[in-house]
Formats: sequence, C-alpha cells, structure tokens
Amino acid sequence: MTNTDTHSLHVVLGQGQIGTRIRDILLAAGHHVRVVRQSPAGAGSERLEHKSGDISDLAFAEDACRGAAVVYDCMNPPYHRWPELLMPVARGALHGATKAGAKLVAMDNLYMYGRPSGPMREDTPMNPCSKKGQLRAELANLRLEAGKRDLRVTIGRASDFFGPALQYSAWSERFFQRILAGKAGECTGNPDMPHAYTYADDVARGLLTLGAHSEADGKVWHLPTNPAESTRQLTQRVGTALGIKAEVKRVPGWLLKVAGVFSPMMRELPEMSYQWEVPYELDDSRFRAAFGYGPTPIDEQVRVTTDWARAKFAAKAH
Repeated sequence: MTNTDTHSLHVVLGQGQIGTRIRDILLAAGHHVRVVRQSPAGAGSERLEHKSGDISDLAFAEDACRGAAVVYDCMNPPYHRWPELLMPVARGALHGATKAGAKLVAMDNLYMYGRPSGPMREDTPMNPCSKKGQLRAELANLRLEAGKRDLRVTIGRASDFFGPALQYSAWSERFFQRILAGKAGECTGNPDMPHAYTYADDVARGLLTLGAHSEADGKVWHLPTNPAESTRQLTQRVGTALGIKAEVKRVPGWLLKVAGVFSPMMRELPEMSYQWEVPYELDDSRFRAAFGYGPTPIDEQVRVTTDWARAKFAAKAH
C-alpha cells in the first residue's frame, strides 16, 4: 500500500467519507496517524492522535501538520460555503505541509473540466461551466503553483463516489433506505446517461499510493475508476445483489429548486446537473500504467456496498 516508514507520521486533514478510510488503512498498516478536524476530537490511541481546530488559521495549520511525512488534504466544506472556505482551508493545508517539510496529497474532483465532450484525462483543459467548477480550477492552480516552489504536491481526482457509508453521495443512506422500502432511488440528472462512479475505497487507496511514490509529485492523477455505465444500470446491479427489484428516478428540476428554498445545500445542486446530461467518463489509464493496478471490480464493489446496506437497513424495512 505504501512504502513510507511506519514510524513516520501521517496527517489526515478531514474526517469525512475519504479521510476516515485513509485513517483506517494507515492504522491497519501500522502507521502513526494524526487526524485533524474542526469538530471536537475523538478518543486517541497509541498510534492515533486527534487535533481540533480551524485549518485556515495558519498558526493552527502549522501546529497540526508538525512532524508529518505526508499530509492528506481530504477537506471538503459544505457546497454552500465553498466561496468563503474552500481556498482558505486549502491555503492552510499548503502552509502546514510546507512548514513541516511534508508531502501534500490533495483529493480533488472533476468540476474544473466543465461539460465534457469525451473521456476526461489529466491533460483535459480546465473549462468550468459552474461557480463550483471555477473555484476548483482556482484551487488546482493554487496547489500546482505551490508544487513548483518549495512543496511536494500531488493531486488525485475522482468522480462521484460509490460505496458503503457515504452520507454525501448519490448512493447515500437515503438511497438505500428508499430501495429497500420498495421505493425508487433518486438521481439529480438523467439516470440513463453513462456516468463514471469512483469506489470510495479506491479513492483512499489511490491517494495513499500517490503519497508513497515520488513519481507522483507535481502531477494530477485520475484515481482508479471503472468504465462508466448508467446510474440505472448500477442501481439494477445493486438490486440484484440485494435480491430486490431496484428502480431509480430523476428528481425534477422544479423540486430541486423548491428544496433549495429551505436547504442551502440543495440550492447548490441544479448547476451541477450537467454531469448527468452527457456521457461522464473518466480516463484513469495514466494511474494504471504508473502504479500497476486499477479499480476494484464492479461486482466486488457492489457486494461490499450491498452487504453494508443489508446489515444497516434491511431489518428496519420489514
């Protein structure tokens, strides 16, 4: 998984969907881990340390990253707070890693590419068509410019997440609760359009691979992702594994707008619906060629995800 010395310190910024997975893989491999988050710290252990604070505070960022060999920036503020938080927390991560003399591994998405006209590659021009995409383009430039100076930086990009225990995903707990109750799952765009989904465990493993290899430095990498199929096809795979007939339906645009009146998060979704209006395909061949492995096979992804969903929700559905 990683060739970094197990006595070195790994700092994980953010304890969300990916940060928790990175933490768990590192701990299982015998590494020392410090998790940094804004909410109150949890219980530590011999090899696990917690710090709580605001990473955009540069003094705190420096303290939080002190002693690190690798810093993993997995922070992702709520959609509606990106304009005020996205760049400041990223600058904090860059500052902390620089002061520590650490390598920074940054998690990223695909918004900066805008509306694709073919499979997205690492050299696809950034052409954002949304406010969030523009912010992501600025963030990518900030990180890459820092990497040209006095910091080792590598960026791993993934598509929308698939897998178990994903609160902020199209495949959220709500989705599985609905299909296990005999209702249709929901999609914010066209469920019949091919759309790449990146398995969350592969995101974590991919970022750790980038952290462990110097040839990853200074570059953008697309993390291992299976060929795109439609959300409906993936829903049917999930249903078959669960032994039910699973359907998915598109959430009408007008309903998203109504929900946005009451929820700042929902208000941010309509501008991203373009991702489901054209084939949304991700080319990960550069990662596969460099590091010798690809994504978890789709059947295994579905098995793990549905085992989790069955254990968590099936009993409640009857």
